[in-house]
Amino acid sequence: MPSVVGLLEQHELAARRRVDGLREEADRIQAELAAAELEWQEWAIARRRVDTVLAPDDGTTADMEVTPGPRDTDAQAPRDAAKP
Repeated sequence: MPSVVGLLEQHELAARRRVDGLREEADRIQAELAAAELEWQEWAIARRRVDTVLAPDDGTTADMEVTPGPRDTDAQAPRDAAKP
């Protein structure tokens, strides 16, 4: 019959492995998110440059849509909240 301490150690090891796996997955997702945010920002810059080039002679753009950048949103805080 297995000891209580042995069973607890098995459960602790399984939980630790799960945490390690989830941390690795979170790191991968964070890296993917950073790359996607960078790409989004590059497209936004390109659009603004095209707007500037195609703007009337006075340099202003008509009906220019303002899009907040990825760092301007309120979703930044929860991302860091789960880190130990």
